[in-house]
Amino acid sequence: MTQTDDFGAELADFVRRVGELRAARALPPDEHLAVLDAALFELRHVADTLWPRYEQLKAAAPSASSPDRQERQERQLLKALFQRLPMPVALVDRDTVVRRMNFAATGLTGVRAGYATGRPLAALLSPGDRGAFRSQAAAVARGEGDRSLFVHLQQRPDERLLATLTALRPPDEPHPAVLVVFQTGVSAGAAAPDGKPRSAGAVAAGRRRPALPDLAETTRHTEVLDLVDAMTTELLSVVPGDQEAALGGAARVLHERFADWVIADTVAGRPLKRTLVLGPGGPGDEALVQVLAGQDPAGCPLVTEAARGGSATLQVRPEDTEGFGHDPAGDPVLVRADVTSLLCVPLTAPVDGGTTGPVQGVLTLFRTGARRAFSMAEGQVMDLMSRHAALAMRRPAEPRRAGGYSTG
Repeated sequence: MTQTDDFGAELADFVRRVGELRAARALPPDEHLAVLDAALFELRHVADTLWPRYEQLKAAAPSASSPDRQERQERQLLKALFQRLPMPVALVDRDTVVRRMNFAATGLTGVRAGYATGRPLAALLSPGDRGAFRSQAAAVARGEGDRSLFVHLQQRPDERLLATLTALRPPDEPHPAVLVVFQTGVSAGAAAPDGKPRSAGAVAAGRRRPALPDLAETTRHTEVLDLVDAMTTELLSVVPGDQEAALGGAARVLHERFADWVIADTVAGRPLKRTLVLGPGGPGDEALVQVLAGQDPAGCPLVTEAARGGSATLQVRPEDTEGFGHDPAGDPVLVRADVTSLLCVPLTAPVDGGTTGPVQGVLTLFRTGARRAFSMAEGQVMDLMSRHAALAMRRPAEPRRAGGYSTG
């Protein structure tokens, strides 16, 4: 194992321990002192051990070259494809510890990707399925071939899932990982008793079980319809020609009922301009509202990328904590606001000929704390509302007529 691999493993252990300390906030107040001592110990470990080793590795590393940048771009593309796959997919190690989960997998399991990372995927299954799942994952990781088996989620014990496991060798890593793909509504004939996968035709031929109404999903669907109705009503009520009023009205509709934080920036015809900042209103949030209101949007990579490229961004547990800039003290805004998921959406609408018009503004939405992360479905709804907001901002002001209207 190289020094970089050794450092990466130690850093991963540190991140896992920090996650456990973060979860310890739910402990009774009389136990917080022990947690504080552990946190101080971890900070000293970073300052005395991890940081010097990082400096050594950084000094020994070669300078970035054009192929390195191209490789990073390719990896970002592959990561985006993984997250956008319509099928639930998870990347685990030989012990079924989750390394990555895509959006469809978080929706299926009901567990946020940030919470699942570092924890065994087998723990989400029914107790009777965990042993077989671990055994098959270990066999696949040893190179004994792909296989499939039926499992049940602990929260949905009546639904049968076909889990297909295949070995995957990540670049620059000594051990293979296991890619797990879940399929719903597959008949028992899709997998053989020995765990070997049947043919794709046999899987496709399986009869789907009738879907039962999901009360939680129905409730969320109703909430989304109410949100779209409120947005449409607000945008139709705005005086034509007032772009900032249309953008501000859209932001107020989204605030609280859809996101904890809503930041609005205007783009068209001038440099980026911060128009409105709406926060949760809790203790300490007002100070951050003032910081964001005075922030230059050009210093927020997420906003500038959306304004320049016209593409939306959905992130769960953002890995790049500097994506929305820093406060005056140099702390990342995403860390200070405890952002667990975000949506950064440009406001664009089609013009004559079907082409996409210029970006009128950018709306950035944060969800924080224990609130459920943004889903792909919510991202699609936000994309729809962003087009409506862009159309409202683009409406020309009604011309005034001297002397009133003619009746003849």
